[in-house]
Amino acid sequence: MIRLSARFLGAAALLAFFVSSLQIVAQQHVPPAPDSTAAQPAPPPQEGPAPTAPAPSGPPVFPQPDPANFTATAPTKEVVSAFLEANWGYDTDRMWQVQAILKTEVEGVSKVIVAVADKSGRNPMQALEFFVLPDGKHMITGDSMIEFGEHPFADDRHQLQQRADGPYRGSASKNLELVEFADFQCPHCKEAQANMDKLAVDYPNARIVFQNLPNPTAHPEAVNAAEYGICVTKLGGSSAFFQYAAAVFDGQDGLATPDGATLTLNSAVTKAGLDPARVSACAATPEVKASLDASLKLGNDLKVTQVPTLFINGREVPATAPYDLLKKIIDYQIKADGVSGP
Repeated sequence: MIRLSARFLGAAALLAFFVSSLQIVAQQHVPPAPDSTAAQPAPPPQEGPAPTAPAPSGPPVFPQPDPANFTATAPTKEVVSAFLEANWGYDTDRMWQVQAILKTEVEGVSKVIVAVADKSGRNPMQALEFFVLPDGKHMITGDSMIEFGEHPFADDRHQLQQRADGPYRGSASKNLELVEFADFQCPHCKEAQANMDKLAVDYPNARIVFQNLPNPTAHPEAVNAAEYGICVTKLGGSSAFFQYAAAVFDGQDGLATPDGATLTLNSAVTKAGLDPARVSACAATPEVKASLDASLKLGNDLKVTQVPTLFINGREVPATAPYDLLKKIIDYQIKADGVSGP
């Protein structure tokens, strides 16, 4: 469910960016194959089945970078490679080479061109092009600006460690912190709970936080559900909250009308072992509104544009991504951040 305008990166952040980048932004910077057809006659027609394409012959060979294409002093090739490693390191089949770091007409803005390929050789070599801003901490690709540098997730990780205060399951330690931003009335958030439940089992040393990010424009009862959830946590703790959350998502269709929402939320509160009247009274207090506003501000400060979004130690990915991919990224992040695994 898109909360605001869908940016080129959206909630997938760097993951979506790098998937999209393989559609090639600057193909002309990768030398094309020689044209061997110009002077050759057309082959005679053949009978029988068409010949099969030859099998990939192995990893492609990148073109030799031209030193004349490195006119900017920053960022360095090492910083660009570290940035790509931070984002692509989980994909052991991907390979890349920095082809150019060029000055532009704007002082301090550098244009970076990277050749990208896969080790299997099944896909053609392509090129990624982006612009690094003078602060060295941000880059522009398409119509979006994202964090850049050797440690591109560090700032978001720090913000989440300091400000993500939703109910959690798993470890009290924040060394491995998975923060899910979700809306109780969002169908895709409901779908994401299967992934979140599996992660709680497979990564018992992780702190898995639920952070409210309701969108009342699309989902009129989402705020009410979030406020009830805050009170369930306040009165019954995190364990009661996740019982409540599971019941709300299971009965999500009941949130379609105000009367249905009241029945659905009260039923979920009862399943969590709490008194609906007490929770309803709590939800109407200024303190609960302030708590929800703080969660909304955190999502806004992190530029979360859609839910469900999952942050893995500050690294933003879609919470509905294929589970095997989520595990691969988490396992890579565990090694990159030097934290203990499951």
